[in-house]
Amino acid sequence: METLGLLSGIGHLPVDVAQSAKAMGYRVVAIGVVPGVDPGLAASVDAYYDIHIGKLGKIINTLKKNQVTKVTMIGKVTKEILYSEGAIIPDFRAIKLLTSLPDRKDDTIMNAIVKELEEEKMVVMDQTLLIQPLLPAPGVLSKRKPTADELEDIEFGFQVAKEIGRLDIGQTVVVKNKAVMAVEAIEGTDACILRGGTLGKGVIVAKTAKPAQDNRFDMPSVGVRTIESMIAARAAGIVMEAGRTLLVERERTLALADEHNMFVVAR
Repeated sequence: METLGLLSGIGHLPVDVAQSAKAMGYRVVAIGVVPGVDPGLAASVDAYYDIHIGKLGKIINTLKKNQVTKVTMIGKVTKEILYSEGAIIPDFRAIKLLTSLPDRKDDTIMNAIVKELEEEKMVVMDQTLLIQPLLPAPGVLSKRKPTADELEDIEFGFQVAKEIGRLDIGQTVVVKNKAVMAVEAIEGTDACILRGGTLGKGVIVAKTAKPAQDNRFDMPSVGVRTIESMIAARAAGIVMEAGRTLLVERERTLALADEHNMFVVAR
C-alpha cells in the first residue's frame, strides 16, 4: 500500500482529502503544520502528528520514517506566521531554506518547499487529483442571483483578482461600484474580506486562481468560514473561478449564503 503524506493547514479541506485518499487505497500520514487543524483529521488518517511548519527538518524526517512516497499540501497556512511576534523559532533546515530565497512571495516559498521534498524522493501531488468533485462548474450556485449592477462588479472584481494573482500578491479582492475596497496580501482571505467590509455594506468578494497557478499547492478555496467573514463584512456575494477554485463543504456553505441572502457565482 502506497503511503501519502498530507501536510495540513486549517479548515475542513484536509479531512476531505484524507477521506478521498483512503478511498483510493492510500495509507495516509497527516502532519498538522499550524495550530487549529480540524480535529476530525486525526480520526481520518492512519497516523497523525503535530509539527509546526517552522520545523521543516522534523517534518521531512517524519515523512521519511513513515515511508511516504507522495505528498500533498492542503488547508490554509497564512504566511503571517513568518512575521508574527512570538512565532516559533525555525529549525536549521527551515532557516537555510528561507535565507536562500530571493523574496518571500507565496510561490517562491512553496516552490522551495516542494524542491526540498522532491530532493528526498517524494513526489508532490496535484491537489485537485484527490478532490475533483469540489471544483464547481460555471453558474449561479446560490438561490439569489446577482443584479445587473452586481454583475458588473463581478466582472470587475474577477479581472482585478486575476491581476493580483499574476503578481503573486494574493487571490482575493473586495470591490464595490467598480472600486477596489481591499486586496488580499499576507494576512489571508478572511482578513481581506473583513477589511473591505469596513468601507460599506454590499461589497462583493472575488476569488480566483493565479494565471500561472501551480496545482500542487495554494489552490484557492471557498467554504463556511469564507461566508462567515462575508456575513461580518455585510457582503452581497462572492464570485469564484469555476473549475479552479475549491468549494468546501458545499451544502453547508451554500445553505449559509442562502440564509443571509448572498449570491455565490462560479465564473
